Amino acid sequence: MAERRLILLAALSLGLAALYLGWGLRQPLGYILGLRTGRLAQLVLVGASIGAATVMFQTLAGNRLLTPGIIGFDALFVALQTFLVLILGGGGYAALSVLPKFLIETASLTAAGLLLFGLMLRKGASDLLRLILTGVILGVLLRGLASFAQRLLDPSEFAVVQQASFASFGPSPLPLLVIAAFALALALAAALRLSALLDVATLGRDAARTLGVDHDRLVLASLAVIALMVAVSTALVGPVTFLGLLAASLAHSAVPGHRHRHLIPAAALIGAAILIAGQFTFERLLGLQSSLAVIVEFLGGLLFLALILRRHPA
Repeated sequence: MAERRLILLAALSLGLAALYLGWGLRQPLGYILGLRTGRLAQLVLVGASIGAATVMFQTLAGNRLLTPGIIGFDALFVALQTFLVLILGGGGYAALSVLPKFLIETASLTAAGLLLFGLMLRKGASDLLRLILTGVILGVLLRGLASFAQRLLDPSEFAVVQQASFASFGPSPLPLLVIAAFALALALAAALRLSALLDVATLGRDAARTLGVDHDRLVLASLAVIALMVAVSTALVGPVTFLGLLAASLAHSAVPGHRHRHLIPAAALIGAAILIAGQFTFERLLGLQSSLAVIVEFLGGLLFLALILRRHPA
């Protein structure tokens, strides 16, 4: 049953991709297809990585209301944009090459995540709650520092920061997409290798250790994979906080059972399908360019509220 539904999800994603590439295609075919293929690759990479990362994070945290963004990746990304503009100026930031900027952001986000995980979990993965709370506090601190730094900018530089701080699904250079695809393919392969152990981790730390699983090592390895996936996707387009919540919730509904070898690919396919369908709707049907991230965040926020109200009825 689960395999059949995965095949249906894959067929849906492929159908949406074909629709996105072929709708209204006209001359010059090669140029237009090149632009659409690049953007399609970006949508697939971001949606798949955020969906898979969120499923893994929710399993480790034991809570389906959480996303990796709660640890502070989004706040760190905004702080990086702010301080780059503050140091380089608006002109220097605009002149910064896309590839070095992507590599700096990816390395900074990944290193910050690994440092936080290593410091907070050095006494064992049982301290995962302290990790989440520390991430929330650091996120608030980083947002405060970024807000203070933004007050030091002139209006034109502040506009540059504002534009860079929101998710943008614009075209990305081919070298950047190749690097992102390679990194995310490795991360997704590692996630699938850990899927059987994650099934055991859902039973809890004590039960997992009783069954012979090194729970602490599993948590650290999984968090490293999550950090890489979130860092690459955030550096590629910017923060998309609630996309993972949408993809993970739909994956749990679409795929019966709790086997991560089904849930992880399902969340990846659903995350990609959400972005492709959304971009197709706004770009092809409505002629809009920058509404996708706003709508995804809006729908994700509504889902978050619905999940909270369902768990804690008045």
